[in-house]
Amino acid sequence: MVPLSDLFPSFDHCARLFSKCIQHKHLRVGMSLHSHLIKTALSFDLFLANRLIDMYSKCNSMENAQKAFDDLPIRNIHSWNTILASYSRAGFFSQARKVFDEMPHPNIVSYNTLISSFTHHGLYVESMNIFRQMQQDFDLLALDEITLVSIAGTCACLGALEFLRQVHGAAIVIGLEFNMIVCNAIVDAYGKCGDPDASYSIFSRMKERDVVTWTSMVVAYNQTSRLDDAFRVFSCMPVKNVHTWTALINALVKNKYSNEALDLFQQMLEEKTSPNAFTFVGVLSACADLALIAKGKEIHGLIIRRSSELNFPNVYVCNALIDLYSKSGDVKSARMLFNLILEKDVVSWNSLITGFAQNGLGREALLAFRKMTEVGIRPNKVTFLAVLSACSHTGLSSEGLCILELMEKFYDIEPSLEHYAVMIDMFGRENRLAEALDLISRAPNGSKHVGIWGAVLGACRIHENLDLAIRAAETLFEMEPDNAGRYVMLSNVFAAASRWMDAHNVRKLMEERGFKKEVAYSCIEIRNIRHKFVARDNSHSQMGEIYELMFILLEHMNIIGYMALDDGIYFYDGYST
Repeated sequence: MVPLSDLFPSFDHCARLFSKCIQHKHLRVGMSLHSHLIKTALSFDLFLANRLIDMYSKCNSMENAQKAFDDLPIRNIHSWNTILASYSRAGFFSQARKVFDEMPHPNIVSYNTLISSFTHHGLYVESMNIFRQMQQDFDLLALDEITLVSIAGTCACLGALEFLRQVHGAAIVIGLEFNMIVCNAIVDAYGKCGDPDASYSIFSRMKERDVVTWTSMVVAYNQTSRLDDAFRVFSCMPVKNVHTWTALINALVKNKYSNEALDLFQQMLEEKTSPNAFTFVGVLSACADLALIAKGKEIHGLIIRRSSELNFPNVYVCNALIDLYSKSGDVKSARMLFNLILEKDVVSWNSLITGFAQNGLGREALLAFRKMTEVGIRPNKVTFLAVLSACSHTGLSSEGLCILELMEKFYDIEPSLEHYAVMIDMFGRENRLAEALDLISRAPNGSKHVGIWGAVLGACRIHENLDLAIRAAETLFEMEPDNAGRYVMLSNVFAAASRWMDAHNVRKLMEERGFKKEVAYSCIEIRNIRHKFVARDNSHSQMGEIYELMFILLEHMNIIGYMALDDGIYFYDGYST
């Protein structure tokens, strides 16, 4: 039989036109081409018919893709795989699974299509189940490079380290080719499963590495907070991209090395690497942690200048800016940024509500929570923690109880121990300690939670409830035997009640056990540098200039009528000289 491609010279031309339609998403041209195939009988050629199905799906016309598939008098495995890939790529998994179940003889490509699509769309358990079914349906171990890359990504997201090791071992046994793409996927997967040594074992044996390989190794060490190893790999990289810099900056911020994160960001700019949105999120978090509001504003300005590159207002960047301004007390700017976000997510609302809570604006936090639910955003545990904190800090106990009930009964969210701790703190502030104890009995394992008993002890110090303070302190000593702050708090409770001997005994016990209270300090930001001051500490490099200026200020205070008391505190005598 003479092939259709020999009878019709337009065969190759049609194939090229399908590629053009797919490239430029020209659905109308594709439909005209479909009409031409029918008129010239080319629609009976399976290669062109399969290309037709592919064209319709990639032009987002699944109805026509299905019709083209249904019109095929004869279907080969490629026809089935094409319509399967079409539904999988579009995320129509019920239809994709129906096609898969109807396939007479699915091959490894069919299984890979479902596995990779499930992984890509975050359906990791379903991806794992298809892989297991694949092994049952074949007589021998079924696995190729595409399968391994997809299932490694699934294991990475599920943290399935043991399963990853089994699949990796099976791939070695059957002699699978470990090219750079496969190795990159396995390095990344082991890192995300918390085994950077396995990642490095593969990394060190790779003959060829690209920037993805190096970045995956940096991320692997970041995952387990092995920052020295991450820096070692980072410093050896021949080429770094924005993702490499961002991964290390965010790891530093996560591990509370915010100053180092800002230094690395500055180095990134000096090496002419343009930050992306996620870089700025990490850097803004560092500024918020260090209370460097001026530096944060400087970075905000940089974001505005690069707004076209970042698609600003970007929701992730705006959320980080809201957090920064809220922590610095600039609620007005936080609210303005919130209003800039076109599509607010739950994190946006949580950032705003938390900002209100941190700044003692309980009513505003409740109003924001109400608006959030009205626009259809479902609150999560973080939302309720923020709202309850707002109620606690502003004395809105009845509203707090309503929020707790709403959380449990309407949203079916079980309160965590952190939620109970906030409620107990709220009752403690109002000297409702009996209700606080009742709430402890309701909380799951509440008797063993540090935050709950810490809130009770804090309330006892305010309201001078010695018996309950001793009980709370003894519980905390068992849970945190090395926390000096708990001893200090109990000592203060005794001192407030004029039980000086008991206060002295607690301090003496601290000394015997070698505990020292963590030194409190104050800080000030000048020209993007944070200066820290501790009482009676003269180690600051500019202490001489500081004292000189203080004496000048004291002279000015004396001139206008302030007089020093014996303890160094100044008061105004009402007269000016």
